Amino acid sequence: MVVKLQEKYIYGSSKISSKKSPISQEKKVFNGKTEERTARKPLRGETVFSRVENLNVTFGKFKGNGKGKCKRKRTGTTPPKIIWKKRSIFWELPYWKHLQVRHCLDVMHIEKNVCESLIALLLNIKGKSKDGINVREDMVEMGIRHELAPIRNPRKRMYLPVACYTMSKDEKTKFCKCLHGVKVTSGYSANIKKLVSMKELKLFGMKSHDCHVLMTHMIPIAIRGILPDRIRHTITKLCLFFNMIHSKVIDPEVLDSWESDIILTLCQLEMYFPPSFFDVMVHLTSHIVREIKYCGPVFLRYMYPFERYMGVLKGYVRNRHRPEGSIVEGYATEEVIEYCTDYLQGVDSIGVPKSRHEGRLVGSGTIGLKKIIPNREDLQLAHFTVLQHMTIITPYINEHKRTLEMSNHGRSNRWLVKEHNKTFSQWLKDKVRASYGIDSVDQAVVHLGNGPEDLVATYQGYDINGYTFYTNQQDRKSTLQNSGVIVIASTEVYGDSHDTRVRIAKESYYGVIQEIWELKYDYIIIPMLKCKWVDNQRGVKVDNDGFTIVDLSTNGYVSEPFILAKQATQVFYVEDPKESGKHIVMHSKRHILGVDDVVDEEEYNQFDELPPFSIGIPSSNDDVDDTTYLRSDHNEGIWVS
Repeated sequence: MVVKLQEKYIYGSSKISSKKSPISQEKKVFNGKTEERTARKPLRGETVFSRVENLNVTFGKFKGNGKGKCKRKRTGTTPPKIIWKKRSIFWELPYWKHLQVRHCLDVMHIEKNVCESLIALLLNIKGKSKDGINVREDMVEMGIRHELAPIRNPRKRMYLPVACYTMSKDEKTKFCKCLHGVKVTSGYSANIKKLVSMKELKLFGMKSHDCHVLMTHMIPIAIRGILPDRIRHTITKLCLFFNMIHSKVIDPEVLDSWESDIILTLCQLEMYFPPSFFDVMVHLTSHIVREIKYCGPVFLRYMYPFERYMGVLKGYVRNRHRPEGSIVEGYATEEVIEYCTDYLQGVDSIGVPKSRHEGRLVGSGTIGLKKIIPNREDLQLAHFTVLQHMTIITPYINEHKRTLEMSNHGRSNRWLVKEHNKTFSQWLKDKVRASYGIDSVDQAVVHLGNGPEDLVATYQGYDINGYTFYTNQQDRKSTLQNSGVIVIASTEVYGDSHDTRVRIAKESYYGVIQEIWELKYDYIIIPMLKCKWVDNQRGVKVDNDGFTIVDLSTNGYVSEPFILAKQATQVFYVEDPKESGKHIVMHSKRHILGVDDVVDEEEYNQFDELPPFSIGIPSSNDDVDDTTYLRSDHNEGIWVS
């Protein structure tokens, strides 16, 4: 399939005018024949060294005769034509030619450049787009994509026909509106809203991490329903590739499939995008997986920490006429002061920011503290939820269930569960009161059995598990969205009303935090989240592209609004541009830095990250012969003066 794509869609005819192209008439881009050979293996270091060994290089610059030939070796043989004009000084190192990877790819800037090129092409941003009059005329000279040839009108204006990747004004508005309305969680990224201009329908001022978030998460959502399916799926597969390579844990067995998939994806992109899109940065994506095989995951070689530290060093500058001296002086001063602080008591190190989550892993209220006396029924529901999830209460739960089974022989499991939920709190309270003075009873059980205090502390913001949670009311006043939660719970599933069999199923439940409580059992304080849950039967679905879509207007599981705060994992919801009123689930980031605050090591080990955001694009069975370069659903082409 790849061979066919290259033959018909990438290069097309080889008639290139010497007037328009620096390539001479004899050197053809493609000879019209199908390439059936396998791809060449990367050159070994010894081979590269033999080609650059005799380059005439002075101060790192090539000194040649302009004919592109190396010096003739003493053996009398003429070396092959050179493809390098520079020899790095590192070749002087004896081990340099034996290294499998001599220069690590800068994936951060590769991703940034690919993202900017992609957005500029889709939105046709002036001065940055890879499409234009010159590109269309070049394709005419190459003899490919005749449908996209520019058309000149009597007023000396050029009309560029609608390409398959060209968005109409309405589609650009939907794309920008989707990104403009995104509210992320604390510490997830910068405010994406500030990057979008709804007036000019473009994105601007994107930093490297902004491009990372857009490329790996937001672009696949923003293009939903506004591009032809084939193009949308191909762009999404490109974004999915960047998402996968940034994973903290990578299975080595999948690397070969990743490598073949990205090559196929680039070939499919070449079917739709203009040749000018495929610069060296886009090409380098095909080499990233090979580097992962040798060097490990990409995050181990990020440029982000170096870029951040460069910002720190630039902050030392006081004399812009001699910035180097200012940096050295500022750095030396900080080192001296840092050395002195080691001998001073109660002094913190300078230059090391303190995490906002430090000391809050076990739970700490942040904003909006109030003391309330809640509804009695809600307090009982919250209390029962606490008892159900406390390990020290588990033996009492089992004892109560056995007591019910013995005294109600013949009852169905459904009835026993309802009766247990209804009577367990009072049964435990009576039991612990009857055991006063018995040393074998744990005091924590006694406090939990007696129930919480009537006065409950509530918050609008709460930090726990490395997350910052807000109530829905606080979210409306904030530029962040911290009220979304997901909890994976075990559910007892029954058949019909006469079925006594029970099946345990684990399901993901999505909700929005309405209230944040702290229940106090004498010296024991337990944070709780009261949530409005999405009905899984009517409000949750996974579409063909693998997106989890929820309907936040549904209200399910009203009888079980509470969960323990430490059970919650944070998510946020992005409005689905394809279906009004629905939202797409996105996972948040957890920030765990204060490890010393965790008392139980097993509890800390439970804070494993959720799998990265991914989408399941079906395998492409597109017939390449049906590929069209024109869009028929709108005619908003580009006019060029």
